[in-house]
Amino acid sequence: MKKAYVFPGQGAQFPGMGKELYENNLKAKEYFTRAQDVLGFNITEVMFEGNEEQLKQTNITQPAIFLHSVILAKTTENFQPDMVAGHSLGEFSALVANGTLQFEDGLRLVLKRALAMQRACEMNPSTMAAVLGLEDAVVEDVCRSIREEVVLPANFNSPGQVVISGTHQGIALAATKLQEAGAKRVIPLAVGGAFHSPLMQPAHDELEIAIKETTFYPPTCPVYQNVDAMPSTDIEEIKINLIAQLTAPVRWSQCVMNMLSDGATHFIECGPGRVLQGLIKKIDRQAATESVA
Repeated sequence: MKKAYVFPGQGAQFPGMGKELYENNLKAKEYFTRAQDVLGFNITEVMFEGNEEQLKQTNITQPAIFLHSVILAKTTENFQPDMVAGHSLGEFSALVANGTLQFEDGLRLVLKRALAMQRACEMNPSTMAAVLGLEDAVVEDVCRSIREEVVLPANFNSPGQVVISGTHQGIALAATKLQEAGAKRVIPLAVGGAFHSPLMQPAHDELEIAIKETTFYPPTCPVYQNVDAMPSTDIEEIKINLIAQLTAPVRWSQCVMNMLSDGATHFIECGPGRVLQGLIKKIDRQAATESVA
């Protein structure tokens, strides 16, 4: 029996997140206190008492989800993962969970990432949309056919669910073509910019400097990274993939497929919500169908 611990990304937040942990676990309270020292502001106040609009601010959202996820992992009895993975932002949580990053270092990187992404969004107005009901290859082909604007797949979330990123005009053009190609729906997302696309290059460059200045440690188990969906325990490889993540697509379906192939039998989600569990069930069903075929 192999346990895979998985960590969610931006969008999993909700008002009151982490409050129960804080009130009922002394170790959790200690982590929240340490986080406030690193961040320089009272994040627990926003997490516990803030509204949805406040929690949507990138400089709050990303540290809040990271905190909730890491604290859940760190306060879990007999926490001994055989493998870890995180969706986008969640990859930083996964790297703290398997010992590659120290807690404070991971939190500093997450805050720098959030602020850098916000600046990139302001420099390059852009957006994202979820595409439902098409094969990955079709979505890729349609995006590739649009050459006058930036638009490309950003998240391969599960069979039949791909998120695309790009300029506002690029997303609009792609939406029309994708519906003509048979997409069930193309849903605009309420996000600040085109994450995991070349439009995030300014943030990529800022984060690269911060990552290179941070100490990474040998992991206790492999991390399946978003960029290539492959397991890694090599520190330099992990750094390279973490830097590339901001401008490259999140290959979540492929990560889960590879974890299943490598013997994962139990997936435990650490973080607010259960978004990843739903995606994993769809991916697992697809894997079972393909093995029968």
